[in-house]
Amino acid sequence: MYFLGLGLILLVMKYLLIGPVAAWAWWQVLIPFGLAVAWWAWADSSGYTKRKAMDKENARKQARIDRQREAMGISGSKKRR
Repeated sequence: MYFLGLGLILLVMKYLLIGPVAAWAWWQVLIPFGLAVAWWAWADSSGYTKRKAMDKENARKQARIDRQREAMGISGSKKRR
């Protein structure tokens, strides 16, 4: 996501001829977009994206369980046998 944001900023700066980016070649300005595509391809193929989604879902599930236990007056610090 950072590559995409950087690419958009550089693209606007190049288009509006702002700062030193105005003198750069177009291929230099477009490099962050290529890096973003490479990152997304790696993240999807390695399972990184899926693991992050599962971690987020598990954290939401545990928070919901903790809230329900707290509402019932059950301490969350007790261990199961």
